Amino acid sequence: MFIGEYEHNVDAKGRVIMPAKLREDIGDKFIITKGLDGCLFAYSQTEWGNFEEKLKALPLAQKNARNFVRFFLSGAVECEIDKQGRFLIPANLREHASLDKEIVIIGVGTRLEIWNKELWTSYSNDESISADEIAENMTMLGI
Repeated sequence: MFIGEYEHNVDAKGRVIMPAKLREDIGDKFIITKGLDGCLFAYSQTEWGNFEEKLKALPLAQKNARNFVRFFLSGAVECEIDKQGRFLIPANLREHASLDKEIVIIGVGTRLEIWNKELWTSYSNDESISADEIAENMTMLGI
């Protein structure tokens, strides 16, 4: 399970160091794709397989389902961690998430999210996202 928040930098070639605490769980090869809320999602090979199965189960006849599948699969790319612990984020994905220099990698259970540091700070400090409101909505999700 991925947890925590890690600040890193993107180098001039688009490479990022995978935090040591996350390397074992994410594996040497993993999948990055466009995420929601302006970030990227990163999945281990196993979790990506689980996610793909859910996408395959969506009804092809529904336009929203097709759009959802296209969004995630069209931007997906397999990444590999090099000997220095770095991985390359392709230019199209860096552009999607506005990744320039400073980034934050956060663990959110079954996946990692990769954020532009300023966007993450803004999102996490957003006063409209109250812990009480989140807690109230959790009951609707059965938690």
